[in-house]
Amino acid sequence: MAGLSGTAQAADVNNVKNAGFEAGLGGWSCSAGSGATVSSPVHAGTAALKATPSGSDTAQCAQTVAVQPNSTYTLSAWVQGSYVYLGATGTGTSDVSTWTPGTGSGYGQLTTTFKTGAATTSVQIYTHGWYGQPAYYADDISVYGPDGGGGGDPAPTVPAAPGGLAVGSVTSSSVNLSWGSVSGASGYNVYQGGTKVQSVTGSSATVTNLSASTSYQFQVSATNAAGESPKSAAVTATTSASGGTPPGGGAVPKHAVTGYWQNFNNGATVQKLSDVPANYDIIAVAFADATSTPGAVSFTLDSAGLGGYTVDQFKADIAAKHAAGKSVVISIGGQNGTISVGDSTSANNFANSVYALMQTYGFDGVDIDLENGLNSTYMTQALKAIAAKGGAKTVITMAPQTIDMQSPSNEYFKTALNIKDILTVVNMQYYNSGSMNGCDGNVYSQGTVDFLTALACIQLQGGLDPSQVGLGVPASTSGAGSGYVSPSVVNAALDCLTKGTSCGTFHPAKTYPSLRGAMTWSTNWDATAGNAWSNAVGPHVHALP
Repeated sequence: MAGLSGTAQAADVNNVKNAGFEAGLGGWSCSAGSGATVSSPVHAGTAALKATPSGSDTAQCAQTVAVQPNSTYTLSAWVQGSYVYLGATGTGTSDVSTWTPGTGSGYGQLTTTFKTGAATTSVQIYTHGWYGQPAYYADDISVYGPDGGGGGDPAPTVPAAPGGLAVGSVTSSSVNLSWGSVSGASGYNVYQGGTKVQSVTGSSATVTNLSASTSYQFQVSATNAAGESPKSAAVTATTSASGGTPPGGGAVPKHAVTGYWQNFNNGATVQKLSDVPANYDIIAVAFADATSTPGAVSFTLDSAGLGGYTVDQFKADIAAKHAAGKSVVISIGGQNGTISVGDSTSANNFANSVYALMQTYGFDGVDIDLENGLNSTYMTQALKAIAAKGGAKTVITMAPQTIDMQSPSNEYFKTALNIKDILTVVNMQYYNSGSMNGCDGNVYSQGTVDFLTALACIQLQGGLDPSQVGLGVPASTSGAGSGYVSPSVVNAALDCLTKGTSCGTFHPAKTYPSLRGAMTWSTNWDATAGNAWSNAVGPHVHALP
């Protein structure tokens, strides 16, 4: 699980020795000789760790860190690569770990917290990759908390004020801002008219809930464990006139239910599209296939596996769903998806091939469900090209894993913000993830109302319009390995976020009446359970304010 960066108290120190690997591997021990230091790529300073897994070794690098008993510490690291893990053992309470399946083309931050036991004076921290995966990089590893007496790296100094604050895309209710990153900063505060309105870890943010045709002044500051920098120079932005329509997907209702339809037989009820209940407003056809052309995708209906369902029937069923006011999109990815869009050529191939499928079958758009990571720069290019080809009513949805939406600096989150003007909804998968951090910095267990609301809050505070946020959950216990919640829990979470009622221990600071709705994997598993999910959640979503 990946967490939002915590801010240590001024008296806290970084108890890690050689945290930035400026002294080579001094203080660190790497398994099977897998570790080395490199001068590029680095997060800060002149060096970083490069560790290379093998088929039988995860390339774990560890250090024993001195700590104080009965104390709380924040463990953090900047990492780059696929399948990178960070954790602590020997805490005397509950050992912790966090991971990312991929950070795209740059460094991303992993953060978690732990508390030491009554007799604990040292813990082992570690980072590792995964068997047979490419090398990963790690830099600026920290364990902030009370001084354990181990002589760790000095605490940071207050960072400088950010420069280059600029206004990006503007809508009737939001303004996108970006600025230059500051060395030594762990986060940034965004100020609107002198009042702090947002805290982020990356060098961009989208301020929402603004009034149409109104001028606003913005500044940003940089923060770390030592304190907060002076504010940047101010910029002014004026919101556009109100268009009266939520961004993205003009044909999708204000509150919508999304369901994935399986183009394969895995033991769930086999369906034709015509079998999908009317409670579903968006149907995501799972999945497109990668081709030999980089970035390009294709789609082949599994007629044999679906009991002789023909392509002509499939196309006719899509047209019938259109006539009933529904949207059907082609989903890219899934657990086994291997599509990669990492340069302009593959982005063009992706856009052209998706649009060709839209023309061939009548798909209304595309769903991005890549679980092997994505590059925000080139996926943004591809999705904007699809929207330009498909027109104003193109439906673009996303189904990231929880770890992908823990911070606006994550590649998935950045992609969503980059395409905010054309994005219909992000239905994050609130399952198969274990415990995760909520927007208040507390850790919540999956399968609860708090897990749904506190993690949705990250997206709502991180820049997405409420109409672009949906709750993705399994339709039954068979639909996912973990994280199933009953429809009543989904409905309670929807009520908490939109009306402030039926909350658990977490209460959002405000309500979001325009929240888009909910998603489930899958319509087939729902049918296997007698459509209990859609029969309960569908009417509830459609009755939201």
